[in-house]
Amino acid sequence: MMKIQSIRGMRDILPEETPLWQWLESKVRDITYRYGYQEVRLPILEPVALFERAVGESTDIVSKEMYNFYDKNGEHITLRPEGTSGCVRAVIENNMCYNMTQRLWYQGPMFRYERPQKGRLRQFTQFGVETFGMPGADIDAELIYMVKDLFKALGVDRYVRLEINSLGTLAERKEHRRELVAYLHQHQSLLDEDSQRRLHSNPLRILDSKNPAMQEMLAGAPRLLDFLAEQSRQHFDELCQLLDQAGIEYVINPRLVRGLDYYTRTVFEWITDELGSQGTICGGGRYDGLVELFSSKGLPASGFAIGIERLLLLIQSVDKNKNITNAPDIVVTYEDSTSNIAALILANHIRRHLPQYKVLSDFSAAKLKRQHANALKSGCRYIITLNADGRVGLWDLLKDHSETVSENEIWAIIKANSK
Repeated sequence: MMKIQSIRGMRDILPEETPLWQWLESKVRDITYRYGYQEVRLPILEPVALFERAVGESTDIVSKEMYNFYDKNGEHITLRPEGTSGCVRAVIENNMCYNMTQRLWYQGPMFRYERPQKGRLRQFTQFGVETFGMPGADIDAELIYMVKDLFKALGVDRYVRLEINSLGTLAERKEHRRELVAYLHQHQSLLDEDSQRRLHSNPLRILDSKNPAMQEMLAGAPRLLDFLAEQSRQHFDELCQLLDQAGIEYVINPRLVRGLDYYTRTVFEWITDELGSQGTICGGGRYDGLVELFSSKGLPASGFAIGIERLLLLIQSVDKNKNITNAPDIVVTYEDSTSNIAALILANHIRRHLPQYKVLSDFSAAKLKRQHANALKSGCRYIITLNADGRVGLWDLLKDHSETVSENEIWAIIKANSK
């Protein structure tokens, strides 16, 4: 018989895991709505040309990692590798910023063909926030405030640190790039293979290298912060002041970069030491130049993205006793195997009278002892048993008390216990 398994790098999220996912998703919804952001739901499939234009054909994402194919009409499409480009497309296509600003958030699966490892899958889930029409450092600071509040709500704020930098404008980066390339040429013998490849295509990303053998040389490289003109410097100083006023600690990291030309000024990352090499939990920044790639009208924009799988790993690593379940409150069992229909009807009556409780009926056809054992494993508060003589047993596991009651007494007793 043929054995069928999931595709490598694409995993199932099983019932014992989903309560933790649902808990995290509820925290995300709460934070975004508290800040006045609105959810947008974007297609999983997008034109390949969207990412070739937005992300760049020379990047690893486009050249190596995207899942591309031609559909039956010959259209070249891809499973989305990230969310920002699709969100920008939606904003432009639907004219969402005509005489107004937008604060949007989304969550869903992204796809990249890369080597699967802990915290990095080929199908992964991303929570993203994008803002449009606001050019100031104030909205950049608000995004950082939001992430800080989310981490606090999740109980991981003590295990992450914030790093910030400014990439300036395109003109400022070009001036810095000339100096950087000249410096790297002087130390070309120290560059690893990946950095050699990026020397002319994407030299800014070399600064982000984690290769230990290159760190001392990179520490002496020209700093982009030193190339900022007055307006960019003022924007960055204002961001720092807003973070100081909010009591948010940060480190200015001159080597924190984004390798795409449309990024401008603010960039930031939240990093943890709890997950080894997969330490970046959140990445964000300002990308004023992205809309201009698709529209003649400029539109300032900024945002961030968080990998949900990696965030869940952090939550579980710092709180190993974290246990969130969707256990039923009440399990209905029966002594006589012919009473399954009566148990079904009783369970339905309980749901109507006690709508706030989760009620599970045992239809396993097992002996009553096994039904009770399964109910105990479920983590429920009450076990209700239809006895063979027609009586109803109510077992309160919290109080370890059982009694025989009439059907009409069940909801009154449970309501009284919940007060």
